[in-house]
Amino acid sequence: MSNVNYQRALVSRLPLVQDRKGCEASSREADLLKEQIASGTAVFGSPARYVESRYRGFILLLTFLIYTCYHMSRKPISVVKSRLHQNCSELINPINDTHSLNDTTWCSWSPFDKDDYKELLGAVDNAFLVAYAIGMFISGIFGERLPLRYYLSAGMLLSGLFTALFGLGYFWNIHVLWYFVLIQICNGLVQTTGWPSVVACVGNWFGKGKRGFIMGIWNSHTSVGNILGSLIAGLWVNSQWGLSFIVPGIITGAMGIFTFLFLIEYPEDVDCTPPQHHGGLDDSQESPQDPGNSSYSHRESSMEAAASCSKEPCPEPAAISFLGALKIPGVIEFSLCLLFAKLVSYTFLYWLPLYIFNVAHFGAKEAGDLSTLFDVGGIIGGITAGLVSDYINGRATTCCVMLILAAPVMFLYNSLGQNGITSSIVMLIICGALVNGPYALITTAVSADLGTHESLKGNAKALSTVTAIIDGTGSIGAALGPLLAGLISPTGWNNVFYMLISADILACLLLCRLVYKEILAWKASLSRGRGYKEI
Repeated sequence: MSNVNYQRALVSRLPLVQDRKGCEASSREADLLKEQIASGTAVFGSPARYVESRYRGFILLLTFLIYTCYHMSRKPISVVKSRLHQNCSELINPINDTHSLNDTTWCSWSPFDKDDYKELLGAVDNAFLVAYAIGMFISGIFGERLPLRYYLSAGMLLSGLFTALFGLGYFWNIHVLWYFVLIQICNGLVQTTGWPSVVACVGNWFGKGKRGFIMGIWNSHTSVGNILGSLIAGLWVNSQWGLSFIVPGIITGAMGIFTFLFLIEYPEDVDCTPPQHHGGLDDSQESPQDPGNSSYSHRESSMEAAASCSKEPCPEPAAISFLGALKIPGVIEFSLCLLFAKLVSYTFLYWLPLYIFNVAHFGAKEAGDLSTLFDVGGIIGGITAGLVSDYINGRATTCCVMLILAAPVMFLYNSLGQNGITSSIVMLIICGALVNGPYALITTAVSADLGTHESLKGNAKALSTVTAIIDGTGSIGAALGPLLAGLISPTGWNNVFYMLISADILACLLLCRLVYKEILAWKASLSRGRGYKEI
C-alpha cells in the first residue's frame, strides 16, 4: 500500500472520533490501525462499507419510525374536533334522552357543546403547543447531556401514556375542560424529547454530502405520521372516539420499548467510521489550481492532532451553551423564518379537517381522510426541497422560492379549492408541498448543517441544542397559528387564510439576507470557475 493510501485509510477512522471518545481513544485506534496495515489485516474495502451502510440504513429507518409515531399521536385531535361539537339535528334523539327537541348539540361532548366551542378547542390545542414550545428550548440542553437512547425511550413511553389518557376521557365519561388541557400540557412537554434527539442521531451518522435529499426523504415521517394518525382516528371518530387516541398511544409506547432495545447513537459504538461533516463545503471552496491540496492538508492536520493527543490527554468537548448556539451564523434567521412557516403548517394540521367539514360539507371521516392529501403534498415538497437545495447548494434560496409560491396557492385554494372534489385534491397536494417543503428543510437539513457548522470546530455536541432552538422558535408559531385560527374563524374562513398568507410572506422576508449571501457565493464560485478555465 502506498504512503498516500496509508494516510487516507488511517485518517478515515480518526478525526471525528475525538469528538465522541476523546483524543486518547483516537491515539489507541491509530496504533491499532497501524498494526493492522502493517500485518495486512486491515479492511478498507467494500465489506466494511457494506456493514456501515447497513447500519446507516437501519438508523435512518428506526428514527423515521420513531418520529412517525410522535406525529401520529398528535393528529387525532384535529380529526375528533368535528365529533366533539357537531350539528345533531339530523340524528335521532335517544328515547331516554333528557335534551329538548330544539337542542341541536345534544350529541356533542361537553364542555365543547356550547357556542364558544372553537375557543375551547383552540385552548386544548394551545395547551399542547405552548408546552411544546417552552419545553423544546430545555429539551435540547438535556438531549446533549443524556444518552439519546434512554431519553427517546422515556419520551415515547410517556407520550404514549398521555395520548391514551386523553382518549380514556371518553370511557371515563370526563366532561371537564381542565382534564383535557392538563393532559395536553403533559403530552406537549414529553413530546419535546423527540425532534432534537432524532435529528442529533441522524446527524451523527450522516455527513453533509447529500444531507438535503436524504433528510428530505427521511422527513416524510412527519406527513406519514399525520396520515396514519388521521386514518386511525377516522376508524373510531363516529363511534368510540376515545380509541382514536388510545390506539396511537399504545403504538407509540411500543415503539419506545423497541427504541430502547435497538437504537445506536454513534457510529463509533459499533466500530463504524463517523461522517465528515464539512468535507463537501471545504472541497467546494478549494483553490481551482490545486483541488486536492486542501483536502490532503486537512487529513494531515487531523493526523497531527491525533498524534499530539497521544502525548497529552485532551478533554472531551463541552456541550455548547444556549447563547453560543445563537451565535452560529444563520441560526437566528432560520429560527424566525420557521416561526412563521410552522404557524402556517400547524394551522393546516389542526384546523384543515374542520375547515373541510364546515366549508365543503363532508362528513367527519371524509374530511379527515381528505385532509391527508395535504400531508401527501408535504412528502413531495420535503423531498423536492432537499434535492433542489443540495443541487444548487442554497438552503435559504430554496425555502424563499417555495414560500413565495405558497402565498398565491393558499389564496387560490380558499377561493377555488372547494368547487369540486378534483380541484380540492389537486390544490391540497400543491398547497401541502409548498407549505411543508420549507418547514421540512429547515427542521432537518438546515438544523443539521448549523449544528455541525465549521465554526464549532468539530464539536458535535451542539447539534441537539441548535435543533431545539430552531424547532422551539418554530413551535411558538405552531402555538400561535391554531390559536389565531380559533379566534379569527368566527369572523370567516377568508380572514384565516389572509392571516396565513401574511405569515408566509414574513417568513420569506426573514431569509433575504441569507439569500443574498448565497447569491454572492454563487457569483464567486462562477468567477473562480471562469478563471480556472482561462488559465
